Amino acid sequence: MTTVRREPLADQAAELLLSRIRAGEWALGAKLPGETTLAPQLGVGRSTVREAIRQLAGRGVLTSRQGAGVFVAALDAPEDWSRVVGRADIRAVLEARLAIEVEASALAAVRRTPAELRALRAALDRRAAHRSDVEEHVDTDAAFHRIIVAASHNPLLLEMFDGFTPRSREAMVAMLRARGGRGGAGVGDFRGGDADHEVHERIADAIADRDGERAAALTRGHLTSLLDQLTA
Repeated sequence: MTTVRREPLADQAAELLLSRIRAGEWALGAKLPGETTLAPQLGVGRSTVREAIRQLAGRGVLTSRQGAGVFVAALDAPEDWSRVVGRADIRAVLEARLAIEVEASALAAVRRTPAELRALRAALDRRAAHRSDVEEHVDTDAAFHRIIVAASHNPLLLEMFDGFTPRSREAMVAMLRARGGRGGAGVGDFRGGDADHEVHERIADAIADRDGERAAALTRGHLTSLLDQLTA
């Protein structure tokens, strides 16, 4: 059996435990053996095992239940979110936006406050006023969509949206420039010019009317059209 050979011992022990979990030695929800069993298997002391377990608990892999023991909460340690998003291509980003924003639009139509509706209308006006510059257009568009997600009053949806924003911005700017260069031509060629802005107006109107079904359908259609244009 492989044992720890190098410092830091706790880090090495944590990686060994994680490798055994990945290999299927313990199933999701299974209870780990006690410290007195794990310590000789890993070639470390019980205090090192405790620290390794704390590390994996902090990474979401293990969970401790008082009086019951240590259990497997995940079969792998999640990679840093920013690194995952940073590697994603624009299709993956748009598909994730679909999953987030369609539901957020439906929720926003039901939950939005009068103040949030006013903010949405103001964001729509700013978006309309910044359609001749690619970067400003992308930024004002993102601000519009963020207000919708915030109006869903679901903090997890908002956190996921914010996590995608830097990568989404980078990709959208690149696509707009590739389609038509700088300025209004690029925006018009890729985003549909007036027709594209009208879709955003209709989304805002649906949210104002508290019509969640229509808001979701319009958002889905908008983002799906962007996906379609990737291969056009």
